Amino acid sequence: MTTVDATTTAQTLEELAAQLPDGAVITDPVKMEAYRWDRANDPDAGMPLAVVRATCTEDVQAAVRFAAATNTPVVPRGAGSGLSGGSTAQNGAIVLSVERMREIRIDPLTLTAVAQPGAINAEVKDAAAEQGLWYPPDPASFEFCSIGGNIATNAGGLCCVKYGVTTDYVLGMKVVLSDGRLVTLGGPRLKDVAGLSLTKLFVGSEGTLGIITEVTLRLIHIKRNPSTLVATFRTLDDATRAVLGITQQMRPSMLEFMDRPTINAVEDETRMGLDREAAAMLIVQSDEPAGYAQHEIETIAEVCEANNATECYHTDDPDEGQAFIAARRIAIPAVEKKGTILLEDCGVPLPELGRLVSGIEEISRRREVLVAVMAHAGDGNTHPLVVFDPTDDAQRERAHVAYGEIIDLAVSLGGTITGEHGVGRLKRPWLGDYLGPDVLELNHRIKNALDPQGILNPGTVFEAREGR
Repeated sequence: MTTVDATTTAQTLEELAAQLPDGAVITDPVKMEAYRWDRANDPDAGMPLAVVRATCTEDVQAAVRFAAATNTPVVPRGAGSGLSGGSTAQNGAIVLSVERMREIRIDPLTLTAVAQPGAINAEVKDAAAEQGLWYPPDPASFEFCSIGGNIATNAGGLCCVKYGVTTDYVLGMKVVLSDGRLVTLGGPRLKDVAGLSLTKLFVGSEGTLGIITEVTLRLIHIKRNPSTLVATFRTLDDATRAVLGITQQMRPSMLEFMDRPTINAVEDETRMGLDREAAAMLIVQSDEPAGYAQHEIETIAEVCEANNATECYHTDDPDEGQAFIAARRIAIPAVEKKGTILLEDCGVPLPELGRLVSGIEEISRRREVLVAVMAHAGDGNTHPLVVFDPTDDAQRERAHVAYGEIIDLAVSLGGTITGEHGVGRLKRPWLGDYLGPDVLELNHRIKNALDPQGILNPGTVFEAREGR
């Protein structure tokens, strides 16, 4: 990384601090410690030059202009809930936190929300609900993940099988470019094809093309209370065949999968009486109107029973249904308690879901490491968690081998290396082979055009340029 000398940097930081609210610039290493990692806990996290806690678009612009003038890398950060290392701090960089940018405005006439990037997903949902509206993207971490982070990775979640993912609800945004300029893209219009679709370009870009400071989100009318069905299976093949049988006939509002290691980790936490011997469990919901929901649930039950479900339980009680959804939401934290994890996020075409989860089970057995699999089964997006003892060097090595083999398996089945968590820093070594040279080069052209100095989140998604 090209830097100015320490004295000049200190003076420039003082000048930057003078443009920002009191306490916005943090340089104390002890206070910066909390900003070095996201939930991926990248062991290579560095110590930043400073943390800037922005409160508005102008604060972000000031920080980016400082970074451009001093050729200093900028690592954008929301709630720090990312799972791929995309907001890992770097030595000598500015961590630009938008955690204090939390404003939300709801317009019930245009059915839109205008939110700052630090707003928590649950806060947007709550604000929308006050107007009888709903924001559907529903990551398991919705209670603590930020809208900016959701957009950075194009997050999906539990409701995506029917209602889609983040990009389906992004109508517009304000973005600070790498030179500090502010551009406004899109807006509260449902149809707008003027110019290239630049709004969509920034969705999923993981802070490598610009820093989003405001977003316009599409809302829909609040959904009906769902009916919930839970089914358990003796084999993984039975469960994944049931998934295909369901999706061939309908699109339920939720279709989630947990394998035996995940079921047991969740049961350790909840003690709710889950079947520890089941190879897999499906949690399915229908939010159709009452008569249609009953028919849909009955059809789902028939499919599960035809695929040898050992138990098939249905409830219309909202609290009881919510208890099963809460069990699915805590799956990752529950598995995290079993050891250090390497979290996958691979997706495959639905017909290949069975081969993927069975292949992961075989990798787990062959490499002698625990792999717990949970999935948004309705769209083929799986989250295998490779668990290992960090004090056991041999087990750590086997875990990393298993991690790579799972990625390779997903790609060999026509899948992707990431469905919603992003490439970040952890998946970057696989990106080139996955995209191929021509598509990777096109990605680099776009990155270089929007960030010619290479200061925006270097090393995330793309290799950092020489000297960074």
